[in-house]
Amino acid sequence: MRVTPFAGDFPGVDAGAKRMSERRFISRNPIPESPIPESPNPRTPIISMRSIIIKNGRVIDPSQEMDRVTNLLIADGRIAAYDAVPGGGETVIDASGKIVAPGLIDMHVHLREPGFEEDETIETGTAAALAGGFASIACIPNTDPPIDTQGVVEFIHDRAERADNCNVLVTACVSKNREGKELAEIGQLVEAGAVAFSDDGSPVHDAELMRRALEYCSMFDKPVLSHAEIRELSQHGVMHEGLTSMLLGLSGIPAAAEDVMVSRDIALAEATGGRLHVMHVSTVNSVEALRRAKARGVRVTAEAAPHHFSLCDESLRTFDANFKMNPPLRGREHVEAVIAGLSDGTIDAIASDHAPHSKEKKMQDIDRVPFGVVGLETSLGLVVTKLIEPGHLDWPAAIGKMSLAPARILGLDKGTLQIGAEADVTIIDPNARWTVDPAKFRSKSANTPFAGWELTGRAEVVIVGGRVKFQR
Repeated sequence: MRVTPFAGDFPGVDAGAKRMSERRFISRNPIPESPIPESPNPRTPIISMRSIIIKNGRVIDPSQEMDRVTNLLIADGRIAAYDAVPGGGETVIDASGKIVAPGLIDMHVHLREPGFEEDETIETGTAAALAGGFASIACIPNTDPPIDTQGVVEFIHDRAERADNCNVLVTACVSKNREGKELAEIGQLVEAGAVAFSDDGSPVHDAELMRRALEYCSMFDKPVLSHAEIRELSQHGVMHEGLTSMLLGLSGIPAAAEDVMVSRDIALAEATGGRLHVMHVSTVNSVEALRRAKARGVRVTAEAAPHHFSLCDESLRTFDANFKMNPPLRGREHVEAVIAGLSDGTIDAIASDHAPHSKEKKMQDIDRVPFGVVGLETSLGLVVTKLIEPGHLDWPAAIGKMSLAPARILGLDKGTLQIGAEADVTIIDPNARWTVDPAKFRSKSANTPFAGWELTGRAEVVIVGGRVKFQR
């Protein structure tokens, strides 16, 4: 990737957020938008000194059904024009042979801060996101304290602005303290900037509480993100219940633990008209239940994680704790169902479920090791290697599931390269072959099941708000 710099810094929002008493308010000072002056020749836009031209890239933007080779102009932090001609005063990024996509969005990321900084911090997690090609991520609230008050939401925003890496969006708790007993202060959390609500890491086991959450969140047009699990069925389980678990002598987690909860939550969404999003779908029956619900017009969306379309339960034969996650790796028929759901649109989005754990935590016996794997830095490569190359998805569909779809689910004005949109851009080398090396991760943790895998496709440049934040 050849980048021609110019003297001066890229524009953007001031990275130093001002602390207020008790973190009640965070001052944000975006640079005012400046209109692009009209060119005497409308096919040759005038280039300002605060501009970037991405030259000769294959621009894929599902929001416009666009897939063509062109030059993309970024000016004053926004998408300004196509077919732009370099004028000599701008930064030029040569994207020949590369894909220029809307900034990728990962809507399911555990940043661990506050409370578990030994696993990950907002600074290291957002650095990992950039390395994986993500311009925006949504963090999950199973922190300590949980993200169930305005103060914690503002703390996340503050830390993210100080890190000054990618955009960080906040998913707040459905219930106070994630205990599943009392509804969190949804209205106050929305006011503080929460984009969605979830008790992920735990299910909302109380059906009445889930019903009220769907009703209340619908008043703000916010989705409820469901960790679909019946704990009475999954308790003490280590891996998927099946032939492999029986042969290994490990306690199993039946597919029904997910299936029953997915069906319950779909029924509640249908009854209330609320917006339901099912996280990390992993079973045949869950995919089929979602397919039927969408056909009936239920307001339900879903995501799949790369490990659930790349691996199966036989990986646990190694007793490697990096293959232990929740939902667990399933049998091959479940993997095929998840891929089919992604292919036919039943599953809307791809999300990493990035769940870092320190080396010490993952060195315990497998029945005591915490669930979860890191995923931010391998997601894109797995999508290319396991979905695009075999023909399950084409590039526009894959990019849509990693940008436009999560933006729509979370109600974000992102995931697009339309003129005037904020300039979040990911430039991808679709042919790059690379080997997963956890020692090179930007994440603070290295608990990946894909160490040593050779993958195809990775992000080369990530632009956030018109500023180059990552360049390989």
